[in-house]
Parts: sequence; C-alpha cells; structure tokens
Amino acid sequence: MTGNLLGPDPTLLPARPEPQGVLDGGTDPAEVAARWPDFSAAWAALAENALAAGENVAAYAYARTGYHRGLDQLRRSGWKGFGPIPWSHAPNQGFLRALAALARAAKAIDDTEEYERCSQFLTDSDPTAPH
Repeated sequence: MTGNLLGPDPTLLPARPEPQGVLDGGTDPAEVAARWPDFSAAWAALAENALAAGENVAAYAYARTGYHRGLDQLRRSGWKGFGPIPWSHAPNQGFLRALAALARAAKAIDDTEEYERCSQFLTDSDPTAPH
C-alpha cells in the first residue's frame, strides 16, 4: 500500500515569485491585486489593512475575494474540499491569511455563522496557522 493512510496528502500551492516579490518589495497591495487579481496574498494584505483601519465591511470584501481566488487555486492543485493546507508552505499563506481575515471581518460585523465556519476551516487546514 502507498499513500497517506491518515488522510489526504497536504495541498501545496505553486510559488508565485513575481507577485510575491512585488508585494514584498513594498508595492501597494491594491496595485498588486489589480495586476494579479488571482493572487490571494494581495487580497489578504488589503483585508488586514482594512481591519487595522476599522473598515470591517471593506475587509470582509477583500478577504472574501482572496479566499475565493485561493479556493480556485487549491482545486487546480488537487484539493478535494478537505485535507491539510500547511502554513509552513509559503505559497499557501496568502490563502490562509485571507481565510483568517475573513473570519475576523465576519466576527467584526456580527456574522457569527461565517466566523465559526471560517475559523473551523482555518483550524482544519492547519492548526498552526495564525488566526
């Protein structure tokens, strides 16, 4: 027998060196998201900035966009809707940050059901991921 007997193998998103480098270089996340609209890390940064500014509805919208774009990429990478998405794999962090920001934004606007769903999804993906 081969494979992981405890469940599915972890999903590892492909590296995105160009948009990550531009974002890491200090370019405004809005510019990065406009140039690479499928890059979850840019949307996560926008959501985190909006949360820090108390702009909870904007944060929710940014985070939801990053979350959905990340789901698309996870599915293309073989994810079947469950299984580990490790934080330790840097390309996964944009999606996981968007998911965490979505949970925080949902809590801030009193969307308890979405907060609980996203928090559980984040824990199920990788319990070590920042919440």
